[in-house]
Amino acid sequence: MAEISVVSTPNGIGWTCTVQVAESNGQTRHSVTLSRSDFEQLTNGKPTTPEELVKKSFEFLLERESKNQILRQFDLPAIARYFPEYPAEIRKKL
Repeated sequence: MAEISVVSTPNGIGWTCTVQVAESNGQTRHSVTLSRSDFEQLTNGKPTTPEELVKKSFEFLLERESKNQILRQFDLPAIARYFPEYPAEIRKKL
């Protein structure tokens, strides 16, 4: 089971999140951006935090690919380009 840590920093239009994914075979670091409007759209108004949304999003990704296959830098909604089911699935996980 991967250990996922997320630290977010406000950036004016939303947040920049530094994500670390640690497993027994090593760790990876990722930089993820998230705008306030994308946060609202992805959470559908559910009470959560940017950190929790990003963490659950990485759990979603790790169910489909290894930590080494996850892009090192991306905008969170880009996940839907690779996995069209992402928006609906992430709302269920929150």
